[in-house]
Amino acid sequence: MAVEVCSSAFVPLGRAQASALGYSALPIAVVPHPFGTVSREEVRVMAQECVTQIAEHACAPISAGSAVGGQQQEPVAGLCVKLEIPSAPDAFTAFNKLAREKRWSDGLPVVPPTVERVEAMLAHTKRARNEVIARLAPAFCAATVESIAINAVLAGCDPEYLPVLLAAVEAVAAVDFNLQSIQSTTNPAAVWIIVNGPISGKLGMNAGGNCLGEGVHANASVGRALRLLLRNIGGALPGDMDRATHGQPGKFSFCCAENEAKNPWEPLHVERGHKATDSAVTVVGAEGTMNMCTLAKNADDLIRVLADTMRHAPSNEYVHGSEPWLLLCPEHADIINDAGISKAELKRRLWKESKMRAGVMAAEDFERTQASRTSELGPIGPDTILTISKKPEEIGIVVAGGAGAHSVYIPCFGNTRSVTRRVMES
Repeated sequence: MAVEVCSSAFVPLGRAQASALGYSALPIAVVPHPFGTVSREEVRVMAQECVTQIAEHACAPISAGSAVGGQQQEPVAGLCVKLEIPSAPDAFTAFNKLAREKRWSDGLPVVPPTVERVEAMLAHTKRARNEVIARLAPAFCAATVESIAINAVLAGCDPEYLPVLLAAVEAVAAVDFNLQSIQSTTNPAAVWIIVNGPISGKLGMNAGGNCLGEGVHANASVGRALRLLLRNIGGALPGDMDRATHGQPGKFSFCCAENEAKNPWEPLHVERGHKATDSAVTVVGAEGTMNMCTLAKNADDLIRVLADTMRHAPSNEYVHGSEPWLLLCPEHADIINDAGISKAELKRRLWKESKMRAGVMAAEDFERTQASRTSELGPIGPDTILTISKKPEEIGIVVAGGAGAHSVYIPCFGNTRSVTRRVMES
């Protein structure tokens, strides 16, 4: 007999996940929330009550739908291509009203996925429409080529964007990316898409000024399409399986290209083993963005202030030894490169200069760090020096943006590693 255990604030997530996996009647043992601020004696009482609930559920008769082998539910949005969408003048408004009711949209208007629009999208891949590219957590429904095309239409993508989106779906489903946690956490994590290679220029993707902002259709619609897939196929609906405390604007769209023409070092996809002539997509579980405006002209001074920005006590990265990212503007990249510092050396310098004493953390975060990193670092005390990542090589560096002395620190979720996949063009 299976029993879920959830805190009271996360019962909706527990029910939604169980239903998505075909166990809609799975019993739940509930622990009062929050429990991180109560005394140890109160925790013991809560634990005993939870054990009692588990025993009661385990001894109860098995309900229909709760047994192993339940039928997984496919998302309704995967069927929307089959809808007969009328051509009347008010069809757009009618479909958008339906999309809001069915929760197929992100709150912004969507494009009706007519058969003609979906077929035009599918013409840009040689892969079969029913091929399953991945099963997306936490609902683990099948992201087929056709369902990806449908969501690309919903997001307003041009048909030639489909290969980029197929690669992005493959990447987020990789084990190292840990999509299950990213989709259901209270953390504001969103998926940041980085596009490299010839396809970024072919599609007119923005790698220059305002590359993380609005104004370029390819960036906006590709980022949005992946987000729609994560909710419509992955099941991460806000308030249900997406339990973010605040979320972030990157959950609408978070996508840019690397400015390879202004990059003094090898681009990201080449660093990761691809040819310069290949096109590739990298996905990052990003917590958000922090602007770093510095007019430093000395490379050592510049590296120091970048490292100072990365170091902060309430950080998942120090708790887990993670994968922080820097989006360097071309001006900052040139200052560092002109000083004879390679990308690999920059990573080593940042790794060394961003070290942090464990004792500056809150007591509870210090305990989390002990649980997470003792096997890596040995016994951890208040004076233990923590590194932001386990190795210097795990710091990610991308060059993008336009004129101006602004770079961006992009902390990651913690228990995630970025994944790169080659774009297979038709």
